[in-house]
Amino acid sequence: MLGQQIVNGIALGFTYILIAVGLTMVYGVLKLLHFAHGVIYTVGAFAAMVGILYFNMNFMVALLFAMLVSALAGMAIEKFAYRPLRGVHPITTLISGVGVAIFLENLFQVVFTSDTQAFPETGIEVSIVKLSQSITMTNVKLYIILAGVVGLALLYAFLKWTRLGIAIQAAAQDLRAASLMGVNVNRVVSVTFMIGSALAGVAGVLVALNFNSIFPTMGAIPGLKAFCVVVLGGLGSIPGTIVGGLILGIVESLSEGYMTGMVIDKDAIAFVILIIILLVKPSGLFGKNIEKV
Repeated sequence: MLGQQIVNGIALGFTYILIAVGLTMVYGVLKLLHFAHGVIYTVGAFAAMVGILYFNMNFMVALLFAMLVSALAGMAIEKFAYRPLRGVHPITTLISGVGVAIFLENLFQVVFTSDTQAFPETGIEVSIVKLSQSITMTNVKLYIILAGVVGLALLYAFLKWTRLGIAIQAAAQDLRAASLMGVNVNRVVSVTFMIGSALAGVAGVLVALNFNSIFPTMGAIPGLKAFCVVVLGGLGSIPGTIVGGLILGIVESLSEGYMTGMVIDKDAIAFVILIIILLVKPSGLFGKNIEKV
């Protein structure tokens, strides 16, 4: 039972990691809380659905299409909702992000209705994979873990060994200094949004496939939990995001398995953890200590 819940938690944790990495990168570069990021998860799922239903794409092509649409959506949000407000009070950009999220969720409800729909047939059957005598997992959850591992490995290679990746790291260190040294800040920021959005889109597609359901507000709760992961791990820390995502996923899974009948719902666990972290260690597990003024 314990092993089963831990394995389920790891899969759930990688879902949160795929979403939260984008938030971490955006905060690292712009010190911006990107509250429209959760809706990108929804964009990815619906893009894949449209690709399969209307363009007869197979699942892998639809997944790549969803990544592209999500990346472009993230770039558009940055360009039209955040860039004109760069340098103003953080509350202003936060409100702008919330407004974009509400607008897109309502747009999806108008176009696709507010009903929960079954994810279209992809040729991939959700099946049970036996990992040991007592531990099982769906094949799609394994795909989520694989997507997380591959995505993080590619992101690490991109940031470490490409000029644009090094420019993103420089911008995260000091955006103004990077600009003075000739770094194209707008390009760096756009690419950062695109990478994070593409990963969130992958999470949306795979979760929709695993649960065979898709609806316009599906990204709201995962998006909020991704914020909890970022705060838990430390704002701007990718290693912290990975550890925070796994911790939250495992804790949620254990609470679902062992705390059935309790007053606290498993979805509330993330916010309880967030409150505790803010009270005990506001900088998060891997964040820099906050100096008292």
